[in-house]
Amino acid sequence: MLPEEQELNRLESEQAIREDQVANAELTLETLKVETALFEHNYYQTVGRFYVELDQLVAQIARAEAGLDVDNIEAQAEADAAERQAQQSAEEAGLTEKQPVPPREITPELKQAFRQAAKLMHPDRATTDAERVRRNMIMAQVNVAYAKGDQAAIEKLILEFGQDPEAITGEDIAARLVKTIRRLAQLHRRMAEAEQEIALQKAGELYDLMVTVTEEKALGGDPLGDLAMHIMQQISERKIELETIRQRKVVKVTM
Repeated sequence: MLPEEQELNRLESEQAIREDQVANAELTLETLKVETALFEHNYYQTVGRFYVELDQLVAQIARAEAGLDVDNIEAQAEADAAERQAQQSAEEAGLTEKQPVPPREITPELKQAFRQAAKLMHPDRATTDAERVRRNMIMAQVNVAYAKGDQAAIEKLILEFGQDPEAITGEDIAARLVKTIRRLAQLHRRMAEAEQEIALQKAGELYDLMVTVTEEKALGGDPLGDLAMHIMQQISERKIELETIRQRKVVKVTM
């Protein structure tokens, strides 16, 4: 075997390994996005709506107290701030508009379909600008289908994509060497990008909370349920406080 053929074999073997690594990194990234979205949905369903109710009560209390002394500028400002916080909480919990459909379950078969699609049609495999644009559009559809848990849609996209031009054989050794070297450079770049995106996803407070909740649940705890109960207790206390202030207002008016 010629030295250039040996080098080509070595590089092609490295390319195959790197393609698997990149596909796994892409899968990790998209799975992380979906799992975080699912946790966020569950969090707001379990706890967020109680926080909204609590913030609304706090705002009502602040406004009621401000109503006892309309000349108190500080009390009026506190009431305004409390109402803004209540509005923000409602928006964050998605209670000011229709609740989104919760993400679908991520099955092993869905993961495998995504990996296959990523290896076959990722934009970094393009050899021309036009091909890169086409692949970008197709991978965007793959990502949407994965987020919806639509395995059939991903498999259909794979079938429609056809045979990857990069898989065509018959070129001379020199051309295949250049193509493989460039492909490896693309793969190294995409791996770095994917790792950076994964790090950004994990840097958020929501991810930290998800990890904490998951770990406590694994130990038999119910952190979100416990937090919900605690907030419900606060809600009960705030309702009593609000009613007391309203009674004071009635007494003040009648005096």
